[in-house]
Amino acid sequence: MADPSPDADADLMLCVKRGGPEASEAFAQLVSRWKQPVMAFVFRTLPDPDEAEDLAQGVFVQLWRTAGRYQPTAKFSTFLFTIARNLCLNEVRRRKRHPADSLDEASPDDESHPARQAADRSVTGADMAMENSELHDKVSEALADLPEKQRTALMLCREGELSYEEIAAILETSVPATKSLIHRAREVLKSRLKPYLRTGEWSNS
Repeated sequence: MADPSPDADADLMLCVKRGGPEASEAFAQLVSRWKQPVMAFVFRTLPDPDEAEDLAQGVFVQLWRTAGRYQPTAKFSTFLFTIARNLCLNEVRRRKRHPADSLDEASPDDESHPARQAADRSVTGADMAMENSELHDKVSEALADLPEKQRTALMLCREGELSYEEIAAILETSVPATKSLIHRAREVLKSRLKPYLRTGEWSNS
């Protein structure tokens, strides 16, 4: 019997890529597996629960749409968070140009779209209690002031369950540079959040 795949998520994504009756179920499994890490990552960029939910849905919609181009040359999580980072960057840029626009265009209009259905079922109702926490408010403010690469590297390290190598691939930089970005981000946060360090929220462990 062949050894199980070291990246079951990549196998699911290849199933989505092939299409057929099993594609929607494979995609739903991916959404269920990654909804919380993606939501947490997006929330740090758009600290509004409704808008973060919309953009998180957009990440999974984009994942569905790009399935045909997927190649398992890296872990699935690298592919997914590259999409998430790019959409977050695009949304930040778009808001600077059109601050009054909504996020409606991030998701397909067709409510029967398999990606929209799976994302709606799985992302809706995610725990956003953090928005009411004083600690998380302070962390969000500090994170927002970090340079984008530092913030993204730190959030991927904490929320995305990714290795330094995967984060480096997403940021298109080296592993040493990635470690440096994460270290600098932590140092800045520690400096700004001294009253909260007893919680261990941003410890190196």
